[in-house]
Amino acid sequence: MTAYKLVIGLEVHSQLLTQTKLFSGCINRFNPDAPNTQTDPVTIGLPGTLPVMNRKAFHLAVRTAMALNCEIARHTKWDRKQYFYPDLPKGYQISQYDLPFSNNGYLEVESDLTDDLKRVRINRVHLEEDAGKNMHDESGRGGDSLVDLNRAGTPLLEIVSEPDMNSAFEARRYLEDLRLLLTYLGVSDCNMQEGSLRCDANVNLHIPQEDGSVIATPIVEVKNMNSIRGVEAAIQYESTRQYKHWQKTGETFGDVAKQTRGWDADKSVTFAQRGKEEASDYRYFPDPDLVPVTVSEEFLAKIRADLLEFPQARKKRFQSEFGLSEYDAGVIVDQGVEFAEYFEQVAKTSGDGKQAANWVTQDVQRELNDRGCTLSEFPIDAETLGTLLQRIVAGDLANKGARDVFAALLENEGQQSKPADVDRLIDEKGLKLVTDTGALEGIIDAIIDKNEKVVADVQGGKQQAVGPLIGQVMKELKGADPKTVRQMLIDRILARGN
Repeated sequence: MTAYKLVIGLEVHSQLLTQTKLFSGCINRFNPDAPNTQTDPVTIGLPGTLPVMNRKAFHLAVRTAMALNCEIARHTKWDRKQYFYPDLPKGYQISQYDLPFSNNGYLEVESDLTDDLKRVRINRVHLEEDAGKNMHDESGRGGDSLVDLNRAGTPLLEIVSEPDMNSAFEARRYLEDLRLLLTYLGVSDCNMQEGSLRCDANVNLHIPQEDGSVIATPIVEVKNMNSIRGVEAAIQYESTRQYKHWQKTGETFGDVAKQTRGWDADKSVTFAQRGKEEASDYRYFPDPDLVPVTVSEEFLAKIRADLLEFPQARKKRFQSEFGLSEYDAGVIVDQGVEFAEYFEQVAKTSGDGKQAANWVTQDVQRELNDRGCTLSEFPIDAETLGTLLQRIVAGDLANKGARDVFAALLENEGQQSKPADVDRLIDEKGLKLVTDTGALEGIIDAIIDKNEKVVADVQGGKQQAVGPLIGQVMKELKGADPKTVRQMLIDRILARGN
């Protein structure tokens, strides 16, 4: 009998990339160095102020919900969620309760429990304003706690899954795929260290009994996780903790309340914080200062037309169109939309998808990391790199020569190289492969005549001895192909022994 079934639902909060906040014209940006400078009367709820909905935020929210296969409501409204906390200056949060703008979606993710993709249902996607941030003295000396309201009022998208995940691996893959999708859509930068992507995990166990019944442990909501790996580790710990607690106490959990627990990443443990609130605790009611939103078919059609190719579809296309392995396609697409589009242009220009993948994921990625720059700042654009690789494909340039040209192109600091630079550098450096075997034969014969010992070694079966002769030929004729030179040297040396 299986010890237990792990049941996981995730609540993901993602800050949207808007210039201003959700209900005011106050600037919206990450600013930890100057706390409480990005506030205004609307954000902190001064008397007489009125909120106005940010149209861009609603547009980005609907764009996300469409990508998650959600149904878009034609009529939605705003609600006040009441609770009292130092980082909530108004004493309430403007959110959505019973009429969210979207629901009934799904995201398909990889599973470690089945060979098929796991469809994780999305209960709802709704918009709300973010709270501020409490900063506590972590020295252990019982110091003060401070409040920074810079992020209060930031447009926040809440994506609530159904409890469809049954392993920590599935939860990690769900978060990875969701983060990738949000960045592809351009709706969020999903930086968990800056708090623009946050996740709460609802975890409990279904423990089968010998009589066929099932005991469900109380749902625990785990908070304070600032990395995807942290979410995975917290779920693994919490599932084990709940099962050990059940084994120790033998409780049926029928009267045990739901609980909110924090995650201590340093100790890798969860810890009790408070009882978990229910919807009734927040005393929701419609916000009297905001009008409901009615969505037209024209509005939806415009957003639908602007949707780009989603990451999973792009991975499959790269495999079929460019002959990439599942791994290579995943590495490229997971780097983001700009990187994937760069690769695609290189592959199409060069005519060799596999070679393009190798150069982009190795040479280009290494240079980007070393320079700490983005592709838009990179001195070699996709068309230029594609042209360079096309010369290899056409047999005009050896790989070693191509790397010499690549290095020269990288020296164009502050300006983009052009495809014409490729042929110019090949000519200047004398790197074009020599295909005239007649020219090669004369040089090879002359070098063989000067190296009797190497000739004897090769004729004696030591073909690796030909190495120094290859270098001599290449020095005489820079554009010679090393592979061709090696084979011609061996053939002509062996022919002399017959």
